[in-house]
Order: sequence, then structure tokens, then C-alpha cells
Amino acid sequence: MKPILNALILLCLITGLAPHAQAADPDPDVLKVALLPDENASALIKRNQPLKDYLESTLGKKIELIVTTDYSSMIEAMRFGRIDLGYFGPLSYVMAKSKSDIEPFAAMIVDGKPTYRSVIIANADSAVESYADIKGKNMAYGDPASTSSHLIPKTVLLETAGLEAGRDYEAHFVGSHDAVAVNVANGNAEAGGLSEVIFQHVMDRGLIDRSKVRVLGYSGEFPQYPWAMRSNLNPELKAKVRDAFLSIDDKEILSSLKAEGFAAISDSDYDVIRRMGGLLNLDFAKM
Repeated sequence: MKPILNALILLCLITGLAPHAQAADPDPDVLKVALLPDENASALIKRNQPLKDYLESTLGKKIELIVTTDYSSMIEAMRFGRIDLGYFGPLSYVMAKSKSDIEPFAAMIVDGKPTYRSVIIANADSAVESYADIKGKNMAYGDPASTSSHLIPKTVLLETAGLEAGRDYEAHFVGSHDAVAVNVANGNAEAGGLSEVIFQHVMDRGLIDRSKVRVLGYSGEFPQYPWAMRSNLNPELKAKVRDAFLSIDDKEILSSLKAEGFAAISDSDYDVIRRMGGLLNLDFAKM
């Protein structure tokens, strides 16, 4: 056994892949599906029970929903084959792609399009009334690997107001989108950036008082959050997974995913994220 094991390890070193990733089952009996850790874990799993039921019925496999502690742990779980499908943010997908063999296959459609925006908000009682006013203030971001609560708003401030984090304002990571909204509403940060959709969702749930925040502005449109899967899954299984998502029309499932439907996507759709990362001098493989 030792020569075989040693040969496997050598092969992994040559190919740059971890032994765990090499050994991942291409046709597992239980598909481990990771949800984006941008909200409370128990609430996410409960809300996505309809998706779990649908995938089990459509794919004929058991589904295990997983919410990792943060984006980084989700990326590492995919890297080592501990999850099979994952719902990523655009930035966390690009980071995961730089470290593992995965492929995006579907992005949700909202308001008739597979794109979305970030919103930059400020505490209503602060003196921050424009992007320029953030200079010298505290800016709340979600997770370092978040697109709409980090990469996009940070790029907007740099490109539109010439503000650089650490030089012109203090950047604080508070973990999730809803935490950004709460911290800004409570005055713990003068401003913050998050997903427009989640901002609306936070207000709809009454997590913040809308009168406590003001909207400074919105970003341009960016490709929606992708669903991605291990590339070494069985080709037939991959096709079934892709078709299952693109065929979802159940209103309860779509409502839980905050989507109107799903559109097919490819890796090249996220080149814009890579370009933004270059602007901010980010090394995706080291994040």
C-alpha cells in the first residue's frame, strides 16, 4: 500500500492538487451543497429546505446543505473536495477557481437580468452625504472575499472619489451584509457597502430602521452570484445538476433564493471581477 500511497502523493504534488481533492468521489451518494455564508446559518438552511427537497427529487440523491463559517472556509472546503456544489459570490468564486478545479454553471436572474449592484450607505446622523465625505471616516465591509460588500464598493470609492482604504479611510470587516447595514444604522460605522438586494431584504425583515441610513449611491451592474461545482464530478451528474437549476420554476424555491429564475453562465463572465482585483492589487490565490 505504501508505494501506491506515495505515488498518489507524488502525483498530487506534480499536478498541484491536494490528495483530498484527487480522491473526491465523482458520483457521491450524498451531494454536499454549500450556501453562501452571508447571513445567519440556521436561517439560511431553513429557508433553503425547498431547494434541498427539489434537488433530492430531481437528482435522485441525498442533499446535505452546508453553511461554512466564512467565505475563506467555503473556498478551502471546495478546494479539498469537501463540498460538491457551492453558491459563491463572484469574488469568492474567482478566488476558489484560482485554487481548485471548479466550474460555474448557473446564476440567478433578478429583475429580468443575471446581474446585480452594490449600494453604499451612510448613517443618517453622520456628516457623510457623498462618497468624498467618507474620507477620514470608518467604512464597514462584510467579508474580505465578498464581492458586493467589499470588492465593488471599495472599487467604487477608489474610481469615483479617489479614496483608498487605509490611506483615506479606515476599513472594518464585520462579516456579513446584514452586519454592515446594522453597524451603519447603529452608528458603529459612518458608512458601509453591501448588496442592494440584501440591503432591501434587511429592511423588509425590519433588522434596521430605514430612517437611520441614507443611500449614497449604487455601483454599476456586475455578474450575479454563481453556482459552481467540482469539475471532476461525473459528466452525466454535472449535466443533471445544471439542468436542474436552469429548470427551477417553483415560486417557493425561487423566493427562498431571491431569484426569478436561473441563467447559464461560464467562467469568462467573471473576468470583470478579475480586472477589478487587479485594480486593487489583489492576489486571488493568496487571499
